[in-house]
Amino acid sequence: MKRKFIYLFSIIISVIILQSCSTEPVLHTNITGNANEVVVVVSNESWEGKPGEALRETLGQSHLALPQSEPVFDLINVPPQAFKKIFRTARNIVQTSIASTNDTTRVIFKDDVWAYPQATVRIEAKNAEEFIKVFNKNSDRIISYFLKAEKERFTKNYKKYYEKVVYNTLNENYGLTMTVPPGFKVSRQKKNSIWVRYETPEISQGIVVYTFPYTSDSTFTADYLVAQTDSVLEIDIPGPTAGSYMAIEKRLDQIFNITEHNKNYAAEMRGLWRMENDFMGGPYVALAELDASNQRIVVAFGYVFAPSKDKRNLLQQVEAMIYSLALNDQAKNDKINSQVKMGN
Repeated sequence: MKRKFIYLFSIIISVIILQSCSTEPVLHTNITGNANEVVVVVSNESWEGKPGEALRETLGQSHLALPQSEPVFDLINVPPQAFKKIFRTARNIVQTSIASTNDTTRVIFKDDVWAYPQATVRIEAKNAEEFIKVFNKNSDRIISYFLKAEKERFTKNYKKYYEKVVYNTLNENYGLTMTVPPGFKVSRQKKNSIWVRYETPEISQGIVVYTFPYTSDSTFTADYLVAQTDSVLEIDIPGPTAGSYMAIEKRLDQIFNITEHNKNYAAEMRGLWRMENDFMGGPYVALAELDASNQRIVVAFGYVFAPSKDKRNLLQQVEAMIYSLALNDQAKNDKINSQVKMGN
């Protein structure tokens, strides 16, 4: 009996050792910090020198399409010797290693190193000149990596806790779904458009979803989408004074990009909106997506009104909401998209 017990015990220990060697550790620590904060681990000398200047100018540059200047990221400088447990759970981290002992110059992207869901970037270089070169070469990737991580955090949270009335209304009446946080209300609903919004005494976040028939490729141009959106906003979103209504601000060019969303042909547009015949205004982001199976365009236009407040994070929240848009007939669209690509 004793020999059997020892044998069984040795097997259990062996299994535990093998599992600990072959599997990744499970992270139970949640990330800390505010949205769009980036902890930058770099020596004081480098932070005050050219490497720090490059980091600040790129990661701290002004965010696009906001009415007031706000940085893309809020940077927190931490010297390597101070990079202890309190900072290791930060949501976004840039680690730097500038030393002649480094064998190579490289940039490493890695998720969930010390916490979840965490985004980390490690930049290694032999000297300051090589650091600046490799950082500048990868700066767009680094910015996109952190922005994507922030959007996914919002999206995951909204999938867990979302306003079911809005979700069900979109699903049943418009052939699509979208997850928005609790507190959003249906403000106006028509056959081909719906306006949902969240209001407090200090801020307003809203999304207008509308559809129209797809008849031409010219649909996916900034001018066409501005005209279509204006025609909906003028009717659906009246202002606080008589004769006032929402419209896209045209004194500044729209930031327009052709993209894909859920493998569907799409366009993203950003800029500012204004209240005609009134003094309200703010930033917006819009997604226009081809629903090929139904020969229609679905547009989700999200906006923020927050006078005297920073708007970057509020707009990013709305962006995550509109990018949660999913078409009910996506399986049919996937088949059509596959056939189109095979034909090309």
